[in-house]
Amino acid sequence: MGRIRKWLGRPWGVAALVVGLAVAGVGLYWFQPWKLWVDETVKDAIPTASGTPGPADPAEPTAGATTTPAPATPRTLASGELISHEHRTRGSVKVLQLADGTRTLRLENLDTSNGPDLRVWITDAAVKDGTAGWRVFDDGKYVSLGKLKGNKGDQNYTLPADLDLKHYTSVSIWCDRFDVSFGAAALART
Repeated sequence: MGRIRKWLGRPWGVAALVVGLAVAGVGLYWFQPWKLWVDETVKDAIPTASGTPGPADPAEPTAGATTTPAPATPRTLASGELISHEHRTRGSVKVLQLADGTRTLRLENLDTSNGPDLRVWITDAAVKDGTAGWRVFDDGKYVSLGKLKGNKGDQNYTLPADLDLKHYTSVSIWCDRFDVSFGAAALART
C-alpha cells in the first residue's frame, strides 16, 4: 500500500491514473461489453392494417348494427434467410404488404448477438458469405429502418412509402458503431 501512495504522490502518477480511468471509461462506452451477456427478446405480432374499411354487404347488417371486418392477412412481397457475418445470426426476413397498402419489414425468429448501435438496414448490396460480406452494405444505397428492437424474436419495421423494392435487394443487421454487418439476408421477390 505504501508504494501506491508514493506513486500517487507524484504529479505524473496522478495524471497517469486520471488518463487511465478516462481511457477505460471511453472504452466501456464505445464497446459496451456487457451487451454480450444481455439478450433483448421482442415479440411483435404480425402486422395488420388498422382502420381499413371492409367491403360493404348491404344484405348483411341490420339497421344500427355494426360489424368489424376481419383483418386481412398481409401479402408477402419478398423474403430471405439471414446468414452470419461478424456474429452468428439466424432467422428469416419478409417484406409484407398490408391491406391498406403500407409495407413492413418483418424479422422472424431472429437470433443474433447484442451489440452497440445495431440498426436494421435495407440495401442494394449483394449478400456475400464470410468476411467478404461484413462491410459491403454501406458502399451503396441503404435505408436505415431504425434501431434493432432486440437481438432475439419477431420484429416489425415500417418501410418508407417511396422505397422501390426493385432497387433494395437485401437486409442487414448493421452495427453502426463499428461499420460491420452482424448478419444479412438476400431478398427474393415472391
